Amino acid sequence: RSAMDAARQVVNFSAGPAKLPRSVLLQAQKELVNYKGLGISVLEMSHRTSDFLKIINSAETLLRELLNIPENYKVIFLQGGGSGQFSAIPLNLIGLKERRCADYVVTGAWSAKAAKEAEKYAKVNIVHPKLGSYTKIPDTSSWNLNQDASYVYYCANETVHGVEFDFVPDVRGAVLVCDMSSNFLSKPVDVSKFGLIFAGAQKNAGCAGVVVVIVREDLLGFALKECPIVLDYKVQAGNGSLYNTPPCYSIYIMSLVLEWIKNNGGAAAMDKLSSIKSHMIYDIIDSSSGFYVCPVEKKSRSRMNIPFRIGNVNGDEALEKKFLDKAVELNMISLKGHRSVGGIRASLYNAVTIEDVQKLAAFMRSFMQMHQS
Repeated sequence: RSAMDAARQVVNFSAGPAKLPRSVLLQAQKELVNYKGLGISVLEMSHRTSDFLKIINSAETLLRELLNIPENYKVIFLQGGGSGQFSAIPLNLIGLKERRCADYVVTGAWSAKAAKEAEKYAKVNIVHPKLGSYTKIPDTSSWNLNQDASYVYYCANETVHGVEFDFVPDVRGAVLVCDMSSNFLSKPVDVSKFGLIFAGAQKNAGCAGVVVVIVREDLLGFALKECPIVLDYKVQAGNGSLYNTPPCYSIYIMSLVLEWIKNNGGAAAMDKLSSIKSHMIYDIIDSSSGFYVCPVEKKSRSRMNIPFRIGNVNGDEALEKKFLDKAVELNMISLKGHRSVGGIRASLYNAVTIEDVQKLAAFMRSFMQMHQS
């Protein structure tokens, strides 16, 4: 009992796989051994059964409802995560135009990886002057879009560097492709502005193992001949994501999370909460007289992932270690910054509650009072 109570109070600020709503975990636990009276687990269920079809159809229906997805878009559930899509996108879309080139906006680690992978299949044009550090979104007036590009790619929220777009770039009618892995379903989105949206589920929409692709129908059927068939959007959409065995359990968990989002007011409600939660932490950082430092320009700051240093701009490593150790003592885990950046990072995805964030805020204040010279 006491061990369970202790586990209950752990606050997980992980960047992904991240916290899931408690009610979702409890439901999955309840249904694990005997799903809806069938006598078997979803883990053992054939993807060809009507029971699994209900699960995958429910996930798609909820997604369509939550994001108001227009009818001329296909929703597919794939494996290989966001990184698999770094390859799948050029393999499927570079053939849209003869020149085989693509425009990329690089604002952090993930868009940089995507651009590097695309270079295997396409001529990649980085549309803006190279950034010295990933602390802002380059001014759109500096972007140099290539008319011959098959698509324009960007990452809506950079998990490692804490940079988020608060607007949809105007790409003058070009096919817009977006990696929304880490702010998916954290706010309403006008899907019709995009040719393709993809998102790994393990931040805001479920557990690891499934990536959602939302793609406009007229973009299907252009895959290069060397595109692996499991990554071919036309094949997967034509087979209802069942060309091969999909990540069944991950899709099931996702359907539970989507249901939870719907029951809690949908994307608009998540947006309001994201704003409240992130302001709580940014306000402490900004009023700390430099004790806490967030390197990201204010207008590009992420609501999902808040990176900061302690003590000074470059971080006092001894102080940061003290902060992390004390946080763990207080049952707050996964606050260490990404290894490439260092420092601290708090990820405030949909399942992270206002109470969770208040606990972190209170700790940040008391830590500062103890250590501010």
